[in-house]
Amino acid sequence: MLSFYSFVVSIAGFFLKIVALFSPKMKLFVEGRKTVFETLSNQISNQDKTLWFHAASLGEFEQGLPVMEKIKSQFPNHKIVLTFFSPSGFEVRKNNSIADVTIYLPLDTKQNAKRFLDLVHPEMVFFIKYEYWPNYLNELKKRQLKTYLISGILRENQVFFKWYGGFYRNCLKTFDFFFVQNESSKKLLQSLGYQNVKVSGDTRFDRVVSILGRDNSLDFIEEFKNNTTTIVIGSSWPKDEEFLVNFINNSAQKVKFIIAPHNIKSEQILEMQKSITKKTILFSDYSDAAETLHATTLKEYDIFIINTIGILTKIYSYADIAYVGGGFGNPGVHNILEPATFGIPIVIGPNYTHFAEATALVNLEGCVSISNQNELNETLTTLVTNEDIRHEKGHICSTFVQMNKGATEQILSFILKENLK
Repeated sequence: MLSFYSFVVSIAGFFLKIVALFSPKMKLFVEGRKTVFETLSNQISNQDKTLWFHAASLGEFEQGLPVMEKIKSQFPNHKIVLTFFSPSGFEVRKNNSIADVTIYLPLDTKQNAKRFLDLVHPEMVFFIKYEYWPNYLNELKKRQLKTYLISGILRENQVFFKWYGGFYRNCLKTFDFFFVQNESSKKLLQSLGYQNVKVSGDTRFDRVVSILGRDNSLDFIEEFKNNTTTIVIGSSWPKDEEFLVNFINNSAQKVKFIIAPHNIKSEQILEMQKSITKKTILFSDYSDAAETLHATTLKEYDIFIINTIGILTKIYSYADIAYVGGGFGNPGVHNILEPATFGIPIVIGPNYTHFAEATALVNLEGCVSISNQNELNETLTTLVTNEDIRHEKGHICSTFVQMNKGATEQILSFILKENLK
């Protein structure tokens, strides 16, 4: 079965090269993997001690970051090798400061797995949340390398728990220990006979709590806000923007909006800008003119569109209300924990049930889910005009984050106990 799987992966790799001729994202996926082994040969020596972390994409990187930071402080003489599967993770975090080597994970063939592990020769391996690659896991097991799943999440509809899922169930035997987010994941693993599992929670809570201790100031956002009630719209998609632009154009309240779209392609940004009837400025226009445009003129604008990446988290610290996008798509809403940690009421679309933190905050009423234009209008109007409700929901959000921190310490305590004996 493993040989057949490897054959299928090889065939898929061939066709991906063809698709890459027509898809910029797939081109990054294919081209980025061409130099992986050369990079490893140049940056990892046989004498190096290494630790390998794998993140599927950007969200998993953020989830694993608290553990990487703690592990690095405890194992300062080890090099951290960080792999990504997706371009949306690698391209954004390829220049991170935590890993010594950041690369794409080569496709999951037997040859790639052996060559990769020969070059990296990790002492410990950490898979973040999910992604189970049979050839890599099989090779890790053969070499008896300590392998952990951190912030794991398992669901009944996954292949492991189907009658035909024996091939993938074998992959789970590789893991020395499972650190999972919730009790249901633990019970599912136990139903397969695994007792080496602990409910440690979600390390993303530790990640967002740590943000509070950092410098989140942005002078140009403070100038734009100008002590005015401000709604920050983060990671928005076209369906979100359709409703939000309608609200913006018809809003009579004195309120400002900062929009940080998920997709910052210039044609989509300009199309959205044209649809807004209020005074709007792009971050790129502001930054290009920064030397001649005095920052205080930003207060004259009603809408600030952030067509750049990397500053949304800091921008949330200036929000009075946050709308987090993605909730009208599949799989659903983007990260709501970043605004939640700042004690901000959150509004999202209807597709959120795949995300435990969103479900919990909706149930606690710190987060409001809307399904149509009328619900959006009523919710945002209430939050803008009623300061007591705004503060109450914001307090629910910040308390929720604080009460769920601590997963990283649990994981690290176990790792140190097992590896520093």
